[in-house]
Amino acid sequence: MSTIKDVAKKANVSVATVSRVINNTGYVNHETRKIVQDVIEEMHYIPNELARSLFRKKSKIIGLIVPHISTYFFAELIESLEDAIAKQGYKLMIFNSKDDIELEKKYIYVFSQYNIDGLILVANSQCITSYLDLKIPLLTIDHIIDKSIPSITSDNVLGGELAAKKLISAGAKKIIHFRGPSVLITVIDRSIGFYQIMNEHNIDVSSFDLDFKKPDLLDIEKFIKKHPDVDGIFCSSDIIAIYVISVLKKLGYEVPRDVQVIGFDNIELCEVLIPGLTTIAQPIIDIGIAAVNKLLLMINKKTIKDLHSVLPVYLVERESTK
Repeated sequence: MSTIKDVAKKANVSVATVSRVINNTGYVNHETRKIVQDVIEEMHYIPNELARSLFRKKSKIIGLIVPHISTYFFAELIESLEDAIAKQGYKLMIFNSKDDIELEKKYIYVFSQYNIDGLILVANSQCITSYLDLKIPLLTIDHIIDKSIPSITSDNVLGGELAAKKLISAGAKKIIHFRGPSVLITVIDRSIGFYQIMNEHNIDVSSFDLDFKKPDLLDIEKFIKKHPDVDGIFCSSDIIAIYVISVLKKLGYEVPRDVQVIGFDNIELCEVLIPGLTTIAQPIIDIGIAAVNKLLLMINKKTIKDLHSVLPVYLVERESTK
């Protein structure tokens, strides 16, 4: 593979001259520039992007850390972010933390080596100080790690309220709430909105925590059997709701005649599920656009008017509720 030194030698110029041609910086007369460009093409020379980024002090790369890349919601969010970033001439460097602090530390080191221009953090990180030490623009999605760090979040409290109001208006009175891990900020906020409306109507709710990525079917089954008169279920994610509907069918319940089910996220599977899943929709495309626009303001050292943006959610009614 050809190097910049090989190009310089064949073109009979200095390495600095080749660098100026590649990066379009400094003065190079037209004839010399043409010779260098012809040699680059002839030798199929591909500039080292890392070296170029160090020279320019800009890599045109934005880093992204998500907790679980294989989940439907995060897959759709990544696509939204990548589309928005590509339109701005940047590339996306994605890492999957798996909620593993040691993995995060390794990723932080890689980010520092690649001279990335900015970082979007979706993972529920325990390495906040290490991220701040990178001294690069940092933005979070779905949670606020520090009041000084800009964020984009959905209105999770409103989402919980909408789910509660729908179940109540549809006549549900024996309610189960299958949550994601209750330590997560998104789960806490969705629960706050949900319980607030239920408390206003004096309706008791039985809650159980499940894993967001792969809920335990046996745990779901046992909990439903403890509450056989259940007639309404709110789930903190669509994936949990899909698992719950599967268990309900196994136990002989008909959805929505016997039990109504509401999810959260509005992933694509909601439309093809039978019955179609009523859910709280997050504006995934808008989240991606808003996150990238805000991060680019930071990268370009421009003022951010709204440090913490909260985007509205809405109820999408399908066949899993009456």
